[in-house]
Amino acid sequence: MRNVVIVGSGCAGNTAAIYTGRANLKPLVVSGREPGGQLSITTLVENFPGFPEGIEGPALVESMKQQAQRFGAEYVHGSVIEADLSKRPFRLNIEGEWVETSTLIVASGASARWLGLDSERKLIGHGVSSCATCDGFFFRGKKIMVIGGGDSAMEEAIFLTRFGQEVAIVHRRDQFRASRIMLDRAQQNPKIQWITSAVVDQVFDVEKGQVTGVELRDVRSGRTWQRPVDGLFLALGHIPNTAVFKGQIELDADGYILSKGGARTSVEGVFHAGDVEDRTYRQAITAAGAGCRAAIEAERFLEAEGR
Repeated sequence: MRNVVIVGSGCAGNTAAIYTGRANLKPLVVSGREPGGQLSITTLVENFPGFPEGIEGPALVESMKQQAQRFGAEYVHGSVIEADLSKRPFRLNIEGEWVETSTLIVASGASARWLGLDSERKLIGHGVSSCATCDGFFFRGKKIMVIGGGDSAMEEAIFLTRFGQEVAIVHRRDQFRASRIMLDRAQQNPKIQWITSAVVDQVFDVEKGQVTGVELRDVRSGRTWQRPVDGLFLALGHIPNTAVFKGQIELDADGYILSKGGARTSVEGVFHAGDVEDRTYRQAITAAGAGCRAAIEAERFLEAEGR
């Protein structure tokens, strides 16, 4: 029987573990299939306070984990494959083993949608990114490409024009899902170029360990061509890792947890932290802040019950 179980080991989950650990709640952290979350596939992080020279993403989350362990947090590798939140204590099936807990913090994050190319996967963090705010600075004066056709793609492209020599938007259709106001802003930006009815079939150059270009294909004619590019940004949306809680916690149509104020969810004793609820900011520092908030609310919830 646990006081608190934290699902996820990114910035949100690790920060929640630090705070609940210091509160002597002996938290159990379920690392997930991608321990460390999005930062585990990020190279240099330059915008997390306290590191004037920057810090590697994996090193940052590992330091947070060690800090949480110092205060008594216990980590278990694996994922929650089944959950029963119908009554307390809550029951969680962690890779075949059931655990009971008085409170639950869901900090399992959201996974970026990728193209699914082997070359793309190998170059994540080496020119391939899903976060313009995180990585745009590294492409000052470079050629940048954004994949997508929604508001996120327009927003990312506009932001990247602050740094890039040029920014090309690639979309598989000739019509965009983006709102008219966002599309107009992008179309009025002289730095943005448009490649429609096309897809990326290959990202170069894995052997060099950095992005040097892409192979594009016209979806109508099948014609292929290559284009030099230094940075490839995917703006295809995110998938919140909440499927195991569907039907038990109130989610929106896309699977994001609907907040009931603060870090509360629709189930008393269950709290959210980070990208499972945050559609807007998606930063390491905001996730860490959300983890702190969820931990404090879980602690106060238990205190109110005399625990």
